[in-house]
Amino acid sequence: MALSISDLTPEGRRYFEQLQKLSRLEVQVGFQEGQTYEDGTSLADVAAYNELGTSDSPARPFMRQSFENHESELKAACEQVNKTLAEGGTTEKALKDLGVFCKGLVQQEIVDGGFVANKPSTIKKKKSEQPLIDTGHMRQSVDFVIKERGD
Repeated sequence: MALSISDLTPEGRRYFEQLQKLSRLEVQVGFQEGQTYEDGTSLADVAAYNELGTSDSPARPFMRQSFENHESELKAACEQVNKTLAEGGTTEKALKDLGVFCKGLVQQEIVDGGFVANKPSTIKKKKSEQPLIDTGHMRQSVDFVIKERGD
């Protein structure tokens, strides 16, 4: 005899419903559409140029390094999503916590990423030797959204 969701305890039904909701949602971390610098330059464009490099600047892959360099921490954060749901928390809370964690990883990698040094001309212009940090606007603009998968 096969069991159905209705055969579960109220807690079991709630957990299963939250897992179903989780399967339809995702956390997207990065630079959200419409974010710009004061001069109108797209933050997403600047982030992509830094991430991938240009003909004038080396790649400084802060997004990729954020996830590649922190695999065990990310695994633990994903396990925490399941724990939150198992303890009666909501999918929204679990994904919000995951988004905050991943946002912090990206912001920290921008600061501590160990990237190729700035050229002397860039240092003179920026008055800083720190790659990826000028005004701090890009780092401060890292954010996350929770969306339906495929949106």
